[in-house]
Amino acid sequence: MLHKTLIGNNMKTIINKIMLGLTFGFTACILTTLFVGCEDRDYPAGLSEYEHHYYIVYVPNNNSAMTVNSEQTTLLELPVQFYSEFERNYNAVATYEVSTGDLAETAVPAVRGEDFEVVDETGQVLNPVEGKYQLVFPNAKKAQAKIYLKLLNNTAATGRRSVNINLVDNIQEQFRVDIFSTAFRRTIQID
Repeated sequence: MLHKTLIGNNMKTIINKIMLGLTFGFTACILTTLFVGCEDRDYPAGLSEYEHHYYIVYVPNNNSAMTVNSEQTTLLELPVQFYSEFERNYNAVATYEVSTGDLAETAVPAVRGEDFEVVDETGQVLNPVEGKYQLVFPNAKKAQAKIYLKLLNNTAATGRRSVNINLVDNIQEQFRVDIFSTAFRRTIQID
C-alpha cells in the first residue's frame, strides 16, 4: 500500500511540474507576442504614386439592381461616395456611362430619350462627352454625390426595360479616379 501511495504522490508531482512548465511556456509566448507586436517602427504615411489616386463607388457598396415604376415623377437618385484623404488645388472628376451592352441576353434595353434621361438635380438634361457623364468633386475632397435619372413614362413600351449606369475609371495626368469591382454598376429595371 505504501508503494501505491509513493507512486501516486510521484505522479501528482510529475503532473504538477508539467502543468507549471506549460503555464510558464504559455506566459512566455504571450509576453513575447506582446513585446514583438509593440515594436516601434517609423512607417511612411503613404506612397507618392497614390497621393492623387481616388475611388468612386455606389452607396450601398454593391452592384444591385433597382426596380422602378415608369410613371414615377420624382427624380431617381443614385448615391455615390467619392473617397479621398486629401484636399487639393484641383477638382477631381469621376465619370459614369449609360450601358445596355452588358445586360442579360433576355433583358430589353431601356432607351435614353424614350424611357429615361440623365439629368442634374434640377431636372435639366445632361449631355455626355464622348459617351461619359461627369461628377465633379471640388478640391478633390471626400464627399457624397448623386446621379439623377428622370423617367419619361414611355407608354409605347411594354414590359420591363433595363439599363446599367456604370461608374468608369477616369485616368488623367493630374489624378486618377478608380472604381471598386463590387460597386460600380447600378442596373435600373423600369416597369
